[in-house]
Amino acid sequence: MAKAGFKSVDEYIAAQPEAVRPILVRVRRAIRKAVPKAEEVISYKMPAYTIGGRAVLYFAGWKQHYSLYPVTERLVAACSGTPAAFEVKKGTIRFPLTEPVPVKFVEQIAKLRAKERLKD
Repeated sequence: MAKAGFKSVDEYIAAQPEAVRPILVRVRRAIRKAVPKAEEVISYKMPAYTIGGRAVLYFAGWKQHYSLYPVTERLVAACSGTPAAFEVKKGTIRFPLTEPVPVKFVEQIAKLRAKERLKD
């Protein structure tokens, strides 16, 4: 995937391969729906969502998958309707680009991460 000093999430998504863009748009919409008060920024060269200046969730597109960060196995276990195709490793959940975006699951992850950050 393209790497550059992106200024916005729109710019980040536009720089990705054409086939990946609609997937990242769906991920973005799910996160924005789940945490509508979060500010959308670029951090560490990827889209991020913050509340009160504190990072809640990031997403990124890669060659074979897209990822959400930080997501732990404990967080995944707290969600219902967990999709079959995913991998959790080192605080990252990876979804294959070949599978439909599990929108409700992404929304749950975003909501739970926001609750965690508000408690800290």
